[in-house]
Amino acid sequence: MTSLKQHPLVKCVALAFVWASVLLIPKLVSAEDWQVQVGAQSHDKGRQVIAFLPNEVWIHAGDSIAFTVASDEPHTVTFLTPNQVRLPFSVGCPGTTPSGSAEDGSSCVNSGTLTNGQGYSVTFPTAGDYKLVCLYHQNHTAMIHVLDLSARLPHDQEFYKDEAAEMQKEMLSSADHMMDHDMDSSADGVTAGTGAIVATGGGSDTLSVVRFMHPDKIVHVGDTVEWTNDDPITPHTITFGAEPANPIPPSANVTVDPDGALHATVSSQADNVHSGFIAAAPQDQIGLPQPLPGITRFRVTFTKPGTFAYKCVLHDNLGMLGKVIVLP
Repeated sequence: MTSLKQHPLVKCVALAFVWASVLLIPKLVSAEDWQVQVGAQSHDKGRQVIAFLPNEVWIHAGDSIAFTVASDEPHTVTFLTPNQVRLPFSVGCPGTTPSGSAEDGSSCVNSGTLTNGQGYSVTFPTAGDYKLVCLYHQNHTAMIHVLDLSARLPHDQEFYKDEAAEMQKEMLSSADHMMDHDMDSSADGVTAGTGAIVATGGGSDTLSVVRFMHPDKIVHVGDTVEWTNDDPITPHTITFGAEPANPIPPSANVTVDPDGALHATVSSQADNVHSGFIAAAPQDQIGLPQPLPGITRFRVTFTKPGTFAYKCVLHDNLGMLGKVIVLP
């Protein structure tokens, strides 16, 4: 006689109950660690890709992203709160937050200054859209889309890796093209950097050529050399002699020409002459007051013969150097 416990019908009902229980239990999804590259550069460091690579990522709530800087140009990984006033450079929240901090929109998250090889991790516990910025670079943003665990992610890490590599390749190629077609080869003119802004659905990227084009000039006593910054975003300086403690304002011996260009005189290799930041004005935006014109030009008149070295104090570590040879 077959016992009730061993009856085939009872076994089938029990099995069905077990499978139903399994299907009703929510599927546990392990948190993932994603990778995003920050910046890129050419071998000689003269071409800088100022971008999050990629600059748009979809992840699940509970996931984290490890950001790693891949250039000698400094960057920050910063999530400001809604409507928070953005402070310059690495001031941040103000201050910094430790790696591994959680971003949920309630407080600022800021890595502080990061350079080549350094990293910073951020965890995203709550679904939402989070804007990412670099405090050193105005047009350097990204968007992190954090979805519920039940949502399907559109891409995997391999896709983002390939996308980042393609973005880096295209932007460095564009930088080479800009250098090849620089037209300022006059005897008394130097292009002090050039660049471009690239916008995607995820944010803005900047491409900067951190070089003086035709940097070495041969002139005569009494001649004036003019430097012009053609980069729409990145500031540069023209500095003879000692590097100032504060690179933003010009040195006290700099005057202003009628057309708004800054002007100084160099008579000795011991002279300390500093342009301060020369840069384009911020882009005009509809509905906001128009900004003042940018200071994009700096002129130096040489009154004595000699060889005078100069540099951009923001990018001399990347090789932004030059010299003026003044003949009698």
